[in-house]
Amino acid sequence: MSSDQLRYIGTETEYGITSPDNPLISPLVTSTHAVVAYAALRTQARTRWDYAEETPLRDARGFDLRRYGTVPVVDAHAIGIANVLVPNGARYYVDHGHPEYSSPECTNAFDAMVYDAAGDHVLLDAAADIQQLWEQNVSVLEQHDPCPPLKFYKNNVDGKGQSYGSHENYLYSRHTNFERLTQALIPFFVTRQVIIGAGRVGIGQASEEPGFQISQRADFFEQEISLETTLNRGIVNTRDEPHAPEEEFRRLHVIVGDANMSQFSNFLKLGMTKLVLDAIEADVDFSDLRLASPVAEIKRVSHDPTLTHELLLHDGSLLTAIGILRVYRERCAGLERLGSVDKQVLDMWGGILDDLERDPLSTADRLDWTAKWSLIRRFQERGVAIDDPKLQAIDLQYADIDPQFSLYHALVRKGAMRTMVDADVIERAAKEPPEDTRAYFRGVAGEKFGAQLTASSWQSMLFNDGEQLYRVPLDMVGEHTKADIGELVQRSETIGQLLEGLPFVQPFKGLE
Repeated sequence: MSSDQLRYIGTETEYGITSPDNPLISPLVTSTHAVVAYAALRTQARTRWDYAEETPLRDARGFDLRRYGTVPVVDAHAIGIANVLVPNGARYYVDHGHPEYSSPECTNAFDAMVYDAAGDHVLLDAAADIQQLWEQNVSVLEQHDPCPPLKFYKNNVDGKGQSYGSHENYLYSRHTNFERLTQALIPFFVTRQVIIGAGRVGIGQASEEPGFQISQRADFFEQEISLETTLNRGIVNTRDEPHAPEEEFRRLHVIVGDANMSQFSNFLKLGMTKLVLDAIEADVDFSDLRLASPVAEIKRVSHDPTLTHELLLHDGSLLTAIGILRVYRERCAGLERLGSVDKQVLDMWGGILDDLERDPLSTADRLDWTAKWSLIRRFQERGVAIDDPKLQAIDLQYADIDPQFSLYHALVRKGAMRTMVDADVIERAAKEPPEDTRAYFRGVAGEKFGAQLTASSWQSMLFNDGEQLYRVPLDMVGEHTKADIGELVQRSETIGQLLEGLPFVQPFKGLE
């Protein structure tokens, strides 16, 4: 994959969830309510997920940790397993006791940023649905009381030692040397947090020490490389599950980033990483940036909001995080045939680094961690101690996705936080899929023919025409776009008409 080719990008966000009226209720139960309520009130595509094509324990280093010998078939509304397709082609489901939004596949960092933010709208709709059902004394789950009103937070820590993920996904060539890829990515992942960190009150996994740090996730990484995502987390995750033809592609599953409210932080997170992957596949050498102690350094960088900490490189030299990121940017800028979004990323990347070097707080109108730090410092100047519960509340309230209560949204309204797109663009993205990937078909066909949709995955959809199950393969991310099948979906009045017009559709007997 050369630098001028598309790079398919997507995100996954596990949202913090709480019920203010009943904080002791199980998050598995509340998360299931949130997903099933959205499915019941917002869409026809109430489908179970087809796990036949899921291989979460296959390792890029060449081995496979089998979780089960047979493919599980589960109720789409079961506690802890609820799943729904969003009309925009995303997946909204329960994962590890959290509602999770997996965005549709996008062809560039800008669209990926927009569709990541669209997840907030999906969760806000779910919150409104739960509120409505609560007022009506209705439960969407059998043998469960109505769910009390819920609040959702786009953050990564509960302040008590637990962290939940905000993951990125990038498709790349299977022919790329994995060891060289890992070597190049680790210094980048350790340092990019000075741009994309969400900020956090508290040091240590359980906030054992008072203080403010750049990243919510940094204290939770214990290895350089690992398959795990919940324990023994590695800076580079080795999951080999491309959701695309595996003889051609791997999917870089990035677990080291924070959940971002800022559009600038999110855009740069996705855009910078895409460019670094482009550079790696173009044989750009980053071996001189190898760190002596990456696991220790990811924490040291996070714990230093002054950005003066110097990282020890393997060759004995010292560079700040800003200095290392400048090297990455310079080498990415030398790639051939850069696209318009790539150039936008490079310009913004350079400007942010300049501002961070001059004064980190000068970026408080664009970056999450500096915006949060600016708020915290104002309270500190009034005599509020850094370990005061008020500041922890500010930390959490910043990430509230409800515009009425969110400090992030309050900053946007005041003009203190800049945005890249208007709110109506993001709201529309919560309802309409990208037009240039397979997500288009998943979104529009799943919504129009949701009553006939039996199961789905990233790579296929199973429809029932009343007599027979049919599998629609979606292996190629860049096919089944609006240009490919938009007219067909629009003119098809029945699922049979749609299936007749699609290539490679075959009867399927894999599900009972």
